[in-house]
Amino acid sequence: MSRSLVSLRIAVPADAPALADLWTDVLRRTGPEDQTADLEVLLKRLESCPDQRIVVGEYDGEFAGAVHLEATTMSALNLEPVVRALSPHVLPRFQRHGVGRALMDAAVTWAEELGVSHVATAAVAGSRDANRFMARLALGPYAVLRVATTHAVRTRLTACRRPAQSSGGRQLTQVLAARRSMRRSRAGVEN
Repeated sequence: MSRSLVSLRIAVPADAPALADLWTDVLRRTGPEDQTADLEVLLKRLESCPDQRIVVGEYDGEFAGAVHLEATTMSALNLEPVVRALSPHVLPRFQRHGVGRALMDAAVTWAEELGVSHVATAAVAGSRDANRFMARLALGPYAVLRVATTHAVRTRLTACRRPAQSSGGRQLTQVLAARRSMRRSRAGVEN
């Protein structure tokens, strides 16, 4: 009988540096010290928060991956309960050893304990392996989360407000109005 080398536990503040290394691509864009400090604050807050937890996966006693779990609703508008498994990451050297499956199993188990009938996750859009893994676990796309800087969106919104520059001709609304007028004129002549 073989024993599994994968074990799970709730994250503790001492895990902050390892979590910062693991999640560096999804944390705020700052230095590693600030990312670690952010995670220390989060882990301290989670100690008294029954609706969220970070689960750490270990492989043969070594930190191998983690997932942030949150019992919430589908969205602010859809109040269907859901357990969100955010940023399930596994260190590259521990991939394909069952760590990711164990982390997602933790999400499903917690959802079952809470009586929640849905589990949702988010994987980085450009991560083909992560998205294929989630698809194999029956997790299909529900929405696309798009993100841009406030400045970039403001620039595009401002550009959309400017009237279209015509290139010597009439604007589309004027052309359509002229066509309607011509049709009415022709209809009046034919009668």
